[in-house]
Amino acid sequence: MKKFLIIRFSSIGDIVLTTPVIRCLRKAYPQAEIHYLTKAAFVQVLQYNPHIDHLHLYKDKLSDNLRLLKRERFDYILDLHHNLRSLRVKLALRRPAASFDKQNWQKLLMVNFKSKRKLPHVVERYGQTLKAVGAQLDDEGLEFPVPLQYEQQAVQLLEQHLLAGTSPLAVVLGATYPTKRWLPAYFVELLNRRGQPVVLLGGKDAALDASMVESGLHIPCMNAVGKYPLLTSVALMKQCQAVLAHDTGLMHIAAALKLPVFSIWGNTVPEFGMSPYKTTHYPLENKQVSCRPCSKIGYKACPKGHFECMKGLKPEAVLAQMHTALPYHKPAAEM
Repeated sequence: MKKFLIIRFSSIGDIVLTTPVIRCLRKAYPQAEIHYLTKAAFVQVLQYNPHIDHLHLYKDKLSDNLRLLKRERFDYILDLHHNLRSLRVKLALRRPAASFDKQNWQKLLMVNFKSKRKLPHVVERYGQTLKAVGAQLDDEGLEFPVPLQYEQQAVQLLEQHLLAGTSPLAVVLGATYPTKRWLPAYFVELLNRRGQPVVLLGGKDAALDASMVESGLHIPCMNAVGKYPLLTSVALMKQCQAVLAHDTGLMHIAAALKLPVFSIWGNTVPEFGMSPYKTTHYPLENKQVSCRPCSKIGYKACPKGHFECMKGLKPEAVLAQMHTALPYHKPAAEM
């Protein structure tokens, strides 16, 4: 029996983007054992993935994991993180391995010299590692199974907030870096003008923004930011008509659910190869700013001080694009 180890330590979105590799490896080797090494903090992202046999959770000491992993005698390692920590794993296990191409040099050219190029999507770059084991990427997109109990909980929560049957818009607030976040006041103006009921989603780090947005809305709203586990948030998202999100983990989960995604881009660009994968996708960005992209990840503040990549992305322009792509008409009872 073949044994494979896939490595991706973090974060939510990056791990979700590896799910096609897991599935395609299972397709090529139905009887194989597929192991996955990731950080314990992200267990909810993979714990219900049907293609994984053993999930290895890294907490504080990688040496604890290495002792167990050495006993497995893997036939092959697919390194989908490709950093010093994953190199340590490969050196310790001494098994054949393939690593994905991060294309950091190309990103640096795009950031520092504004090189006009479009990198292959990261899923396609992950998929290149499958060739080493005689497998190939399929065309089915991302996966994120949602257990029934979470879907039932989501329905109940929407009923409690009087949003059942309203086809709300999921709005994902927050992002790892502030330069990837749209202005709360812009969200308020956009959402009030669109008039569609909303479910606010995001981690605890977005709680302040969520409070500011919620307090300014005059439409039905459920603020779920930082209040529920990841799987509950995903189940709530699954009940929505579409998703408005920054470049963040929940954006990629929305793609896995095959929901239409309106993605907001600030200092990063979709051309980095991290856009929503294999779903209907509408990028929202201010292309008039010459300093974009200014980083491959993000900053705590705009390095030039003007933050025009987000300030210049006006609510009326976003509203027009959303209305063209996915119109919302208030039910007659609300008019």
